[in-house]
Amino acid sequence: METLTVKITNNKALKIIEDLEYLNLIHIVKESPQTATKKLSEEMSGSISQEQADYMLKHNRNE
Repeated sequence: METLTVKITNNKALKIIEDLEYLNLIHIVKESPQTATKKLSEEMSGSISQEQADYMLKHNRNE
């Protein structure tokens, strides 16, 4: 199966799509509003102290 994102520009089109779902030809998946995504590095910034990071790097390099 394939997932497509469709932007509805007309209420008649929405009715047709709902009819297709009723006929079990498609399944409508409603998406939640997307929030601005951050880079993982931005999300994780400050999650551990610099001392903890240095300690982890030092011990991982020795293994």
